Amino acid sequence: MPVARGPQINARNALLIGFTAVVIAGLLFAMVWLASSQGDTEIVLGDRDFDAGRIGAISREIAERGPILYSDVGSSGQRDIIVTHLGTDPEQGWLAFAARRADHPRNCFFDWDADEQQFNLTSAEGSGTVCDVDYVDAAGNGLLHYEVEVRGGNIHVLLNKERK
Repeated sequence: MPVARGPQINARNALLIGFTAVVIAGLLFAMVWLASSQGDTEIVLGDRDFDAGRIGAISREIAERGPILYSDVGSSGQRDIIVTHLGTDPEQGWLAFAARRADHPRNCFFDWDADEQQFNLTSAEGSGTVCDVDYVDAAGNGLLHYEVEVRGGNIHVLLNKERK
C-alpha cells in the first residue's frame, strides 16, 4: 500500500521563503529605527481631549452651582477634573485641574465652598474615608492643571497636556 506524503518543499522554494523572511525582518527593523531616530516620540494613551460642553450651558451651571466636577474623564478610571471659569469673557478664563492631589485617594476630592470662595477637601459620601483638612483657591493653584481650548463654542480640556 502506498504511503501518503505531504507537500514537498524543494530547495528553490525554501530559499525563496527564507529570502522573504529576511526582507520583511529588514523592513521592520528599518521602520523601528526611523521611528526612534525622529527625536522625541510621545506615546499617548486614551482620549486626547475631553469635550466638557457648550460655553453657555457650562457658564450657567457654574454661575448657579459653582465649578463643575467631572468624574473619570480619561481612560485610566482615575482622572477626575474640575472645570471652572474666572472673569467675564466667555472665550477666556477657563480652567481645568485635578479634583484631588496626586497623593490623595480617589475618595478625597476638592468640593466648592461658595461662602468661602475656595475648594475644600472632602470625602465621597458613604466612603468611610477621612480626608485631611486641605483647601485651594478658586483657580486651583497647587493642583495639576490641564490646558483648555474653546473650539466651536465648546470647552475642550486637553487631557494629555498637563501643566503645573
